[in-house]
Amino acid sequence: FAGLADVSISEDIPVEGEITVPVGSHSPDEDYSTLDEPVRDTIMRDLKAVGKKFVHVMYPKKSSALLRDWDLWGPLVLCVSLALMLQGGSADSKDDGGPQFAEVFVIIWFGAVVITLNSKLLGGTISFFQSLCVLGYCVLPLTVAMLVCRLVLLAGSGTISFIIRLVVVVAMFGWSTLASTAFLADSQPPNRKALVVYPIFLFYFVISWMILTFTPQ
Repeated sequence: FAGLADVSISEDIPVEGEITVPVGSHSPDEDYSTLDEPVRDTIMRDLKAVGKKFVHVMYPKKSSALLRDWDLWGPLVLCVSLALMLQGGSADSKDDGGPQFAEVFVIIWFGAVVITLNSKLLGGTISFFQSLCVLGYCVLPLTVAMLVCRLVLLAGSGTISFIIRLVVVVAMFGWSTLASTAFLADSQPPNRKALVVYPIFLFYFVISWMILTFTPQ
């Protein structure tokens, strides 16, 4: 390396590359932080996001809205609402409906986790929480079916009441299944879609059966 000491770089040789930092090239949105906004604006923004996902479920189509901006607030609200409506025991009875409430939570969340793991093992391209988000939001039609069944049971529990509840539950079961597959089917390999749809079918069928066989105490 002794010869390198005699090598010098002329000051007239320009240095290649851009080393300057442009001023004012970034947009104001890059400096925006949710920590600086009021709590009310944060809550309203989250509520609007949840509402838009509900709309996508009620009008299912191939969209990435539930996959791109996933959250678990909607599934949690639906799970709690469905569990409360399936709770048949009265306040002064010995059975307070606790096991029924726990059943709904176990079936929905454990079932969604099993379906998600099955989807990932079959080569699905969506993340774990994206799948939970879709499966949870697609419980919305069945929650509506549960609400209608409760209202029908207030008028009576005869044959006509059962037929009405059967029609409503079957229709909402199909709606939930079609809505979930519309979001999840494209994330699976073409030759394995049936292996993913079948567990989803069983998942919503079990919830539908609980709603149809529900009778208030």
